[in-house]
Amino acid sequence: MFSIGDLARDTGCKAETIRYYEQIGLMPAPARSAGNQRRYTQRHRDRLHFIRHARSLGFTIDDIRELLSLSDDEHRDCSAVDALARRHRDAVTARIESLMTLRRELDRMIGECGGGEVGQCRIIEVLRDHRLCESGHPLA
Repeated sequence: MFSIGDLARDTGCKAETIRYYEQIGLMPAPARSAGNQRRYTQRHRDRLHFIRHARSLGFTIDDIRELLSLSDDEHRDCSAVDALARRHRDAVTARIESLMTLRRELDRMIGECGGGEVGQCRIIEVLRDHRLCESGHPLA
């Protein structure tokens, strides 16, 4: 059995985050000691590692909830897990493509800036007038 402090140290997760995961149902409620302290098991530790790893890969809380639900049924076909991972990968790919487009535009703007005074700065001109932007990215 672990205290919340032990679990936090072992997993690199803040105690507040652990309590939040419990509150939203990602972590099962732990048993309580006679003094009403949370007492965690290896099962809690494993689940928290799962959650943290999924978060580090960019999965949303809803995705993680679904993955946890699917992982609780070990004999189920994994096609739903595969589909969820593929959707996430496709979203990551789209985000990377968007970021690469933004980087090219920034590189172009920086390359066209000849230095000198701000009044003649190409970066400032492009930021003032979106029509001068060549990437076609939407305005925020």
